[in-house]
Amino acid sequence: MTATLTKPKYEIKDIALAAKGKQRIEWAGREMPVLRQIQERFAKEKPFAGIRLVACSHITTETAHLAIALKNGGADALLIASNPLSTQDDVAACLVADYDIPVFAIKGEDNETYGRHVQIALDHRPNIIIDDGSDVTATIVKERQDQLKDLIGTTEETTTGIVRLLAMFKDGVLSFPAMNVNDADTKHFFDNRYGTGQSTLDGIIRATNVLLAGKNIVVVGYGWCGKGAAMRAKGMGANVIVTEVDPTRAIEAVMDGFRVMPMAQAAPQADLFITVTGNKHVIRPEHFDVMKDGAIVCNSGHFDIEIDLKSLGAKATEVKDVRPFTQEYKMPSGKSVVVLGEGRLINLAAAEGHPSAVMDMSFANQALACEYLVKNKGKLKPGLHSIPEEIDKEIASLKLQAMGIAIDTLTPEQVEYMNSWTMGT
Repeated sequence: MTATLTKPKYEIKDIALAAKGKQRIEWAGREMPVLRQIQERFAKEKPFAGIRLVACSHITTETAHLAIALKNGGADALLIASNPLSTQDDVAACLVADYDIPVFAIKGEDNETYGRHVQIALDHRPNIIIDDGSDVTATIVKERQDQLKDLIGTTEETTTGIVRLLAMFKDGVLSFPAMNVNDADTKHFFDNRYGTGQSTLDGIIRATNVLLAGKNIVVVGYGWCGKGAAMRAKGMGANVIVTEVDPTRAIEAVMDGFRVMPMAQAAPQADLFITVTGNKHVIRPEHFDVMKDGAIVCNSGHFDIEIDLKSLGAKATEVKDVRPFTQEYKMPSGKSVVVLGEGRLINLAAAEGHPSAVMDMSFANQALACEYLVKNKGKLKPGLHSIPEEIDKEIASLKLQAMGIAIDTLTPEQVEYMNSWTMGT
């Protein structure tokens, strides 16, 4: 007689951490009034009744509120981690114990475990996928074609994931609608700039306790995340250098008061490097070779490929942990290079990620994007879709309302003027 294997209902570090997780989730909720209002509406309207939903995201206190909102809206939701070092084990425990939401995420899980969790997520046969980096989406396309008929659509909120979705569309394999949450104004203007800017420096300081004032800091990439990191580093008294491949962004960095130069020129000058490009190997062997002794390297882009750690490890004569989330690579020359958070997202590896007030808007976009997909099932063409302007504006209005801030409205005369070509000056 063959024994029947029972699939695990969850896979987390320790269910006993739930009480601590609940306390921290409740604290984060104080700074998330927009998502709270959406959650209350979802609880009444149940827009996700009968919908199976998978979220591959950073398992943090803020993500917990998104998951709770979706479940209150009727979703049969399951969560996995999008990054091995970003999982907050107490939050995962609380979601399982107190909210009965299946979670498959353990801080520090290896790539094999992560891959298995992606398969578990797809075993849930999702109608909606919330993705961070498009790994789950890419896997369902590559390995689970038979499940695409059940897929209403996906949402994506990272630059890396959007790049992958565009490549999938170009290759003709994106056969379903995908919502571009990343480029919503209320996401990238705030999450990427203010959230990444503050939390990246928070992670660096927690990991190293170094003084940033007076340091030469190289910010690799001047997208919205790079803008935030550069702005906050400058505010802490650092001398900021920007490296770029895009001429428009490069001239913008110059106009914002930063020095701009190629990495080959910046590498010997820097005390600290922050990569935020979404691309691979933007710091390579030839850059390690000319770095100062003790130069610190970290990443705040989604995947751990921006720094060529494999080449650095091959060069090193010794690698040792010198502090939590801080490894020193001894080079044949006698100099050392210090890597933070194993090259993974430093703001989540060594700190707590974005402040809750910022994620309030990002996850409001995620929640409303999922609702939009369900409401428009069968009506949206395959491909990448922007968040509708009215949803973006609604989120901004709810945030202002929660902050007690009022703004002007156009008069009828002004509306007429803005919509007429005959009135002139």
